[in-house]
Amino acid sequence: MPTNATRRIGGALLAGTMTLGLAACGGDDGGDKEISIGYIPPWSDTRVAAALMTYKAEELGYEVEWEDVGEPPLLFAGVAEGDIDIYASAWAERNHAAFMAEYGDQLEDLGPYYEGAGNFLAVPEYSEITSIEEIPEYSEELDGRIIGIEAGAGLTKQVTEDVLPAYGLDESMEFVTSSTTAMLAELKGAIDAQEEVVVTLWAPYWAATEFNVRPLEDPKDAFGATEGMHYVATAGFSEEHPEIAEWVEGFLVNEEEFATLENMILNEYDEGEELEAVEDWLEDNPDVFEE
Repeated sequence: MPTNATRRIGGALLAGTMTLGLAACGGDDGGDKEISIGYIPPWSDTRVAAALMTYKAEELGYEVEWEDVGEPPLLFAGVAEGDIDIYASAWAERNHAAFMAEYGDQLEDLGPYYEGAGNFLAVPEYSEITSIEEIPEYSEELDGRIIGIEAGAGLTKQVTEDVLPAYGLDESMEFVTSSTTAMLAELKGAIDAQEEVVVTLWAPYWAATEFNVRPLEDPKDAFGATEGMHYVATAGFSEEHPEIAEWVEGFLVNEEEFATLENMILNEYDEGEELEAVEDWLEDNPDVFEE
């Protein structure tokens, strides 16, 4: 499938724009046939979602640009203000509910492309810890820390506001936030040394299986129910781009489809080759856009 999608980093077009994939397809049959999709590179679900929408949009004759905005607060603000058309993978029902409420009618929820996503605290499979309640008992082995991701992430907000207070961990443990990359490095280092570590994780996510970890039991149900991963657009998007909005309304991938594409994008292709991954993925999932 040809593509002419380009990627803009940090909101500014780079000299020598990176091209995603193959060559242009489709033509402009009238109207605005250009859209921008915001994504967060360390969060692979946003790359998967952006690649899926880009592939379909270009089938419909659109030109697509990717915007690396870095953190959810900036990305939601960009979409609300119309600087970016779509947040590729918003956890709109729980993790990002505060942003959805903050920007209200400036946003349009086009619908989920995946249902059943959830957050949890995880430990290596060999860990002696089985439940969140037991974490204080292993404070010394954990150096008194729980390792998180970006401070602006919905997962971080949920852990800070709901999970830690529910179990009294806000008083007994340090919650370290930095980046997804740093969290994965801490996790890998602990596993290599066969040490105890507790990290924030979510599913679907490749690292939840790649690093041989397991969720801790949550007897107080502090993380709550699972949710969908949504395409969230600037208000009025569906009126300007009804073909894309109608496609999203009827589109949903399951866990196996998501996992196989995510693995291909992260582990078999270089950054900037996401649409080649989708092209190859469709060989084993030929009906995914028609379901």
